[in-house]
Amino acid sequence: MQEYEKLKELVAAAEEDIIKAQGGNKAAGTRVRKSMQDIKQAAQEVRIKILEQRTV
Repeated sequence: MQEYEKLKELVAAAEEDIIKAQGGNKAAGTRVRKSMQDIKQAAQEVRIKILEQRTV
């Protein structure tokens, strides 16, 4: 599923900034919050696709 692959890529891409944010880097924290919004949207897309497959 294409949407799930996108979700996995977003999570992997956020890892480095999460580590930096834990170290106190405020700019990385901002990037993490933005990434989490993108991840939330991607997860919603996966949910929608799963529901579409279930109703077919």
